[in-house]
Order: sequence, then structure tokens, then C-alpha cells
Amino acid sequence: MTESDVQKFYKNKNVFITGGTGFLGIAIVEKILRSCHEVDGIYLLMRPKKGKQIEERLKELTENAVFETLLQQSSSDIFRKLHAVAGDVGEENLGLSSEDRSMLAQKINVVIHSAATLDFQATLRPTVQINLLGTRRVMQLCREMQQLKSMVHVSSAYVNSYLKEADEKLYPVHEDAEKIIDLVNSLSDDALEQLTDKLLKDHPNTYTFTKHMAEHEVNKCASIFPCGIVRPSMITGAWKEPVPGWTISKNGPQGFLMGASKGVIRRLPVGTELIYDYIPVDTVVNQILVTAYHIQRNSYKELSIYHCTSSTCNPFRWESVKEQVNEYLHKYPLKSAVWYPHLKFLPSLWLYKLSAIIVHFMPAYCLDFITKIFGGRPILVRLHTNVWESLNRLEKFIFSEWKFNNPRTLEVSQQLNATDREIFNIDISDLKWPEYFIWLAQGVRRYLNNELPKTLEAARKKDTLLLYVHIVFQLLFLALLWVLTAKITGMTLIGSIFVVPVIYFLFSFL
Repeated sequence: MTESDVQKFYKNKNVFITGGTGFLGIAIVEKILRSCHEVDGIYLLMRPKKGKQIEERLKELTENAVFETLLQQSSSDIFRKLHAVAGDVGEENLGLSSEDRSMLAQKINVVIHSAATLDFQATLRPTVQINLLGTRRVMQLCREMQQLKSMVHVSSAYVNSYLKEADEKLYPVHEDAEKIIDLVNSLSDDALEQLTDKLLKDHPNTYTFTKHMAEHEVNKCASIFPCGIVRPSMITGAWKEPVPGWTISKNGPQGFLMGASKGVIRRLPVGTELIYDYIPVDTVVNQILVTAYHIQRNSYKELSIYHCTSSTCNPFRWESVKEQVNEYLHKYPLKSAVWYPHLKFLPSLWLYKLSAIIVHFMPAYCLDFITKIFGGRPILVRLHTNVWESLNRLEKFIFSEWKFNNPRTLEVSQQLNATDREIFNIDISDLKWPEYFIWLAQGVRRYLNNELPKTLEAARKKDTLLLYVHIVFQLLFLALLWVLTAKITGMTLIGSIFVVPVIYFLFSFL
């Protein structure tokens, strides 16, 4: 095989990463150590958290299951390449000491900025501090770096979610960044909250609004050193690397698969005919690493933007994939396979809420009551309340379809040599969604629920038991409505029996 140009680029380089302890960040670290093992060092911006100092957090990071494949190929000495740097993108000057700032300015060759607040419910103040000003602070540090070869900013395909179709280009912002920063610094929380909707205009939340402005902060430096922006869509578990299905994220489909695996989520609002844009985390990681190499190799003097998305090259529809998964498992029954055939999709949020009252909340109140009687800790009502509230915030994303054109990304993929296309694959055209989601469901059990494969049979029995409980509860609810109908109308039970099939028919929509 030909030599890898990407590996050659990272050889003896020092890489600075923000957001290195998050889902995407830790996957970037793992990939560099495994596939670019001749990298000189990886410097991670970290802050003390929950009483743990950065050294302790770095040690915990290396104990993540994502490194299992790496440690089968290398000794734990590989982790000596990792260096924790005390700091925080939400603080002035990134919270860096003068010594650390000077060290980074002298040593760093590649910067990957992936730190951000992803909370769709967050107010304007924290999102401006972290997403907008945090990016500005990172770019200022980049200006001071003497050996910088390339800088990659991780944005989001949804920064332009006010458009139904977006290209790989920088779109104008509708508000001045300095004005927004001044308002954040001068207004009270209440005053800022009242003004937020007016400032956001067509943006659905403060996250997309501030991430959009952050792209313009990167653009200010594009003529000084090579700058690239990678816009992933909804990042999901690993497709191939380091282990199929690996994830530590509870966002998107992973969150509801987690609930389904516990038997507590049986209904979901889904636009069954819509195209959803999911992208595996290992593809995003490869795109970021390839982008750093590509923009330096071509010595770009203008901003380069790449969509890391699936909507145009490998469209995904929930209903068709669910059917294909069931057909696949029927044709190839896998003992280790996980799927949730009792999960039902509903085509609107109001229909989901009506169903959730009956299917989720009523059983939850009963089971929480029983749990409390026996001295346990009731959690089901709180869990379903959280799901209810989060779906209100996500309604626009659940029932909207976007098209993210990605010709530049496809062009970069074609320009890679055969070795790099193998090691740093960014082409998902041959991804088989049904197989992928079977692996993802297993990954959710293994990495989010901490359930080993040997517990799978017991989990299946539990799911069957919960199905029976669900059926019994439905029968009792039908009987209750039957009796109430008879009481209210003054009819006998036999005379009012016709309501049972009517109610059952109406329930079939829930």
C-alpha cells in the first residue's frame, strides 16, 4: 500500500484540542493515538470538575472503553503523549497561565477546537461566553502560535437551520457580534431573556445562533493561517472504529435506544417519511483530521467549510430502516443482536403526548408508587417528564428535513490516496443503516447502560415481561373505560360492550 499522507502530516506534530473530554473529543484523541501514533504530543485543555483536578480527569479519560482497541495494539505508554493543560474556553484568555500559554504558542502545530455548550435550553449568556467568545479566545491563541500549520473548528450543520438547504459556505449573520457581547455584559438575566427571541430571529435556539457567529470569528483568521470548519449533523455512535456501536453520548437516537433497552420508552414522535441526518462519530473524527491535513497541504488563504453529513449521499428514513432491521434479523437471526420491536413511532408531537399519558405516565405513576411503598427510589415519572420537556425543545428538529450539500467533502475524499481512504474514511455511501443500528443498539447497552453481552438473554426476558405488563395494563384500562361508559350512559355492561372495540381501535393510533 502507498504511504499515508495524513499520517505523514501528523508525524512529530503537537496537537491542541479543546473539548477533548467530550464524546467527539475523546474519539479524536483515540484516533490520533491509534492511527497517527508518531504524533509528538496531544495537549488537552481541561478544567477541574466535580472536585477532580485535571491530572485525575486525564487519568479517568484514559480508562474509557474507547481505548480498548488501542491498548490491544500498543502499551499504556502511548498515553504519555497526552498532556492536560489547565484552562476553560469560558474564561478570559482561556484561563491559561502565562507559562502554559507561552508553551502552547511555541509548540503547537495543529489546533482542533471542538469545545461548545450543546444545551438547546441554555440562555444567551453562557452560549455567548462559550460558543462565541470561547472561539474568539481560541483564535487569538492561534494568532500567537509560531509553528501553527492548520486550525480546524468543529461547528454544526444546523448553524444554518433557518435554511432548508445549505451549502458548504459561510452565511452572513443577522446580528453584530459586538452588539450581542455588549448586551450579555450589560443586561440582567431577565432583560436578556426578554430580548432573546428578537435577537435569534429565525434561529431555533441560542446554540445555533452563537455557533453561527463563531464561524465568523474563525473566518477573521483565514487569511493568516489555514482555517477549516467541519459541520457535522447529529453525531451518533461509531460505524467501524474503534468498535462498532461505541458511544458515550445520550443525544439523538442513542438516548431513546437507551430508554427502549430498559423497557421504559415505547413511543416516540418521528417523521417517518422525513430524511434524518445522522453521522457516525468515527466519520466525523476522520473528517476533522483529514481537513487539518488538506487545508495545510493546499495552503488555503480563505476559509474552507466541509459538511460531514448523510442527507445527500446516504439518506436515512426511520420507518424504512425499522422495517429493514426487522427483516434482517428475521433472515439472519443473530444471538448477539439487539433491537426493540415494541417501539412504536408516532407522526406528531401531540399524538405522542396523548399516547405518553396512557402508555408512559400512567404505568410510571403506578410503578413509582409501588417502588416507594417498598422503600425504593421512584424515577420513572421524573424520567418521562424530562423526555416530555426535551421533546418540546426538539420539535423543530424532529419534524423538519434539511438538505446539506457536501460536494467539497466528497471531492476531498476522492483526492485522498488509497491508504488514506482506508485509514481515514470520510465516505459513508456504503454504510448500511439497518446493520449500523443493530450495532448501535448493542453499543448503547454496552457503553451507556454498562450491560455486558452475557446479560442479553436476561434483558430479552425482561423486555418480554414488560410487554406482558404493558398488555395487562391496557386490558385493565379498557375494562375501566368500559365500566365508566356503562355507568355514565346507564347501559348494562353487555349493552355497552361495543365501546371496547371502538376504544381499542382508537388506541391503535397511540
